[in-house]
Amino acid sequence: MTRADLTEKLLDIKREKNWTWKYICEEIGGMSPTLIVGALLGQMKLVKPLAAKAAKLFGLSEVEERMLNEVPYRGTQMPPTDPLIYRFYEMVMVNGPAWKALIEEEFGDGIMSAIDFDFHFERMAHEKGDRVKIEMTGKFLPYKYYGNEQGIPAYGFKED
Repeated sequence: MTRADLTEKLLDIKREKNWTWKYICEEIGGMSPTLIVGALLGQMKLVKPLAAKAAKLFGLSEVEERMLNEVPYRGTQMPPTDPLIYRFYEMVMVNGPAWKALIEEEFGDGIMSAIDFDFHFERMAHEKGDRVKIEMTGKFLPYKYYGNEQGIPAYGFKED
């Protein structure tokens, strides 16, 4: 069995039992819904106690449980072809340079982590159609200036 096969099996069980992602995440618990769903879709790993809970919930074998705990090969084709995922890509293509300039002006030379990262969304009622509100927070990681000397700071924090 491949990790992709396990993902399809989990999706089949989800459909057969008419479970929602919300229900599954509440049953497994221990991490954000994004990480749990990501793990079940093959893009993240579940730590051993959560892999055991998922295996029990879905009725998986020991080998399948261990697969949920393995570090996956992450990513998708670029650009993405799914319209919803593509819109995120489009937001970054169009707004990315401005976001980069604003973040660097505030924090200095560095990046926002996609590893030490939080993501939350909520549904907002709107008279012209419900809206998706997204909040993302990521740790700022300054670039390290290797071989720095002569008073050059080691990290790219904002300079005054």
